[in-house]
Amino acid sequence: MKLYKGLSEAVVVSLTDIFVKDKQADRVVEQVLKSNKKWGARDRAFIAENVYEMVRWWRLVKYVSGITRATEREEFWVLFGCWQIIKPLRLQLPPSGDLPEWEEFASINKEHVLDLYAQGMAVRKIAESIPDWLDEIGEKELGNAWDAELQALNKQAPLVLRINTLKTDKGEVTEIFGKENVEELFDVSDALVLTKRRNIGGMDVYKNGFIEVQDAGSQLIAPYLDVKPDMSVIDACAGAGGKTLHLAALMKNSGSILSMDIESYKLSELKRRASRNGVKNLDTMVIDSDRVIEKLAETADRLLLDVPCSGLGVLRRNPDSKWKLKPAFLESIRNVQWHILSTYSQMVKPGGKMVYATCSVLPSESEEQVKRFMRKFGSQWKFISDHRTSVARDGYDGFYMALLQRKNVN
Repeated sequence: MKLYKGLSEAVVVSLTDIFVKDKQADRVVEQVLKSNKKWGARDRAFIAENVYEMVRWWRLVKYVSGITRATEREEFWVLFGCWQIIKPLRLQLPPSGDLPEWEEFASINKEHVLDLYAQGMAVRKIAESIPDWLDEIGEKELGNAWDAELQALNKQAPLVLRINTLKTDKGEVTEIFGKENVEELFDVSDALVLTKRRNIGGMDVYKNGFIEVQDAGSQLIAPYLDVKPDMSVIDACAGAGGKTLHLAALMKNSGSILSMDIESYKLSELKRRASRNGVKNLDTMVIDSDRVIEKLAETADRLLLDVPCSGLGVLRRNPDSKWKLKPAFLESIRNVQWHILSTYSQMVKPGGKMVYATCSVLPSESEEQVKRFMRKFGSQWKFISDHRTSVARDGYDGFYMALLQRKNVN
């Protein structure tokens, strides 16, 4: 097993930052990769892949190492060594050799680690590395489908691009990357999947606004809103605006889009992205109270509510979130979702349409919220349709979307 001390140290430091200092994995990896300009592409790939995969399989790694809770640097070194032993088994790679004879690995017994691995693989919550409470909720809400969904959520997500049709088309982008390097998704019209991972942010095709990185499941939401040119559209939980940009492209830069969020810095990022994408029909507004919503009552032909959620549909992209989620947060976010759905819906004109969307696999955040809304407001609203993407079935992130129409009042 060929390991290099400096690269291994970078992984250990990154994991310490994530699990002891509670930093976000993607930001930690970004920072550590910038810390040494001498690292080449393989070095950077080694660091990023080992950090993300260890975070993904953290419970299993702790189990085979016999460490319940890591706080010291020496413990993270042991965890790293144990991961190198089980990595070929977990990721279906060729068998590895023995660990280097480093003092950091002196306490590791390879045979014992492999014995514990065999034991752990017989218990789903250990084998699939999920906290007890999340495993219980997943089984309760999804039943027999939870096994397959959980396994799919532990696989590395593909790198999916959305073609910005305001500036280019699929043919031109395919030519830029090469036909042999992309795959089409025929049920997602503006999507291309890269067959090999690349640093998209540094490429001219990205800097010039020809593409955005956006999962295929996410790309289904803006078209579901049934927007048309010249409409008045509100994206009320816009965040950094991936779906806003998609809406602008679908509307061919006509009409108006108002993107709203409670965080002003996210809207600032959206403005930068919109400029790069060539979006001309966008305004932004910070939501500092419900009075902002009330002032916009019955002004929107279309309303997108891509509400805050647990993010359980995108765990394969953000594996550290399953260790940071708490039961209290899940209960709290359901209340936030209900408040947004029941309050923000007043911005839709009679005859207008609304999409309620989440990136969660849980019905309690998705289908059940819409059913609750229809029980209370069914005299004013018509349920048209809903759609759910399954990581296990479709290979897309786990999104839910429901389309509702406000009735005309005579």
